[in-house]
Amino acid sequence: MKLSRRTTLAASIAMASAIAMLATGCSTGGNTGSGSDDNITLTITTFGTMGLDANYKAYEKAHPNITIKATNIDTGDNAKTDWQTKQAAGAGLPDIQATEEGWLSAVMQVSDQFQDLRDYGMDKIKDRWVDWKVAQMTDKKGRIIGYGTDIGPEGLCYNSKLFAAAGMPSDREGVAKLLGGADATWDDYFKVGAEYKAKTGKAFYDQSGFIWNAMVNQQKEGYYTKDGKLNVEDNATLKGLWSKLAAATTSGQSSNQTQWDWGKGKAFLDGSFATMICPGWMLGNVKGGVTQGGGDATSGWDFADVFPGGAANWGGSFLTIPKTSKHPKEAAALAEWLTEPAQQAKAFEKAGTFPSTLKGQTEPGVTGPNELSKFFNDAPVGEILASRAKGVVAQFKGPDDSVIQSQVFGPSVQLLDSGKANGDKAWANAMDLLKQLVINK
Repeated sequence: MKLSRRTTLAASIAMASAIAMLATGCSTGGNTGSGSDDNITLTITTFGTMGLDANYKAYEKAHPNITIKATNIDTGDNAKTDWQTKQAAGAGLPDIQATEEGWLSAVMQVSDQFQDLRDYGMDKIKDRWVDWKVAQMTDKKGRIIGYGTDIGPEGLCYNSKLFAAAGMPSDREGVAKLLGGADATWDDYFKVGAEYKAKTGKAFYDQSGFIWNAMVNQQKEGYYTKDGKLNVEDNATLKGLWSKLAAATTSGQSSNQTQWDWGKGKAFLDGSFATMICPGWMLGNVKGGVTQGGGDATSGWDFADVFPGGAANWGGSFLTIPKTSKHPKEAAALAEWLTEPAQQAKAFEKAGTFPSTLKGQTEPGVTGPNELSKFFNDAPVGEILASRAKGVVAQFKGPDDSVIQSQVFGPSVQLLDSGKANGDKAWANAMDLLKQLVINK
């Protein structure tokens, strides 16, 4: 199981549907580049559906001496491997390297290998971002090594037609109330799932991995404590949540979909499942999956301002400048511009990547009608995500956080979904993998 926030599916669909979301103008930040007429090529490596490519041509138009050479890697996991390989070799890194929240601990271990962006004025503009976003990319010496792109507050995607057919409320407010509203719990969610299963004979959610990921991310401390200690084996909170998930999954609430595939998108259209965990960037994946499966905005998918267990954040990325860059000043100028509020709004319109800048969250392209909102039954997706972002607390991510997420619990989640193991056996399998891949590595 790969729980990377970016996917091959989304990347290919985004390329195929790059729908003229290119910026038509450009604002200038405090860092305007070299001021030189020398022709410069800046390389940037991103992953999945970050939406940044919606702005490249506008920057090149405003800076005729700059050519942007972009590489996009399919998933966050593969992008991390690519970065670590090149970082270890000390060669091959781009001028701008996108990094993911889940890599933070690994990145901070080599933070001195990135430019301190305070040298390019970052300390003067840091109030643009939500405070915890900047804190995430500030190392122990106070060096700021990343410009924040997006954050991943989570809401609930659901199919209104399937809810209506089951005799349940299908409007956004009704669905939110049904699931417990502001006080929604995972018990509420699984209770409604059991009712849906009883009425329809079909699964309630696409697969268990996304739910488990959300459950972990909601905690003040996840796989690691705040002081960096491994926090899994004797974690009563996580074990309790695992038991709830296992009970619902083994009772048939999971559709056992292949992550990032959903039957080439067909499962979004054939009633295989009715709900799905959705951080902002996942909205682009749902839209892409429905489109790939042959559907459109009439397929019934909607987005509700509710989330079981309270506020949760999944994902969020940063743009860093490796010290190996031959053009650090120009790279910093581009990275700063790409993360300005206006550009973050354009990225959101394209990919659903919710802005980490405060002003970006209020841009018309975020709060008003856009392609995503039209697809999700005119849902005010920007307003909903802003609401879901309230109460989010940045969780410390340890050195093997992504390994635990995808390689330790991933196989165990698949055991649950496939019916090959109950909750206890699947948890035991995860603990065995934890020892092999993390504790005794």
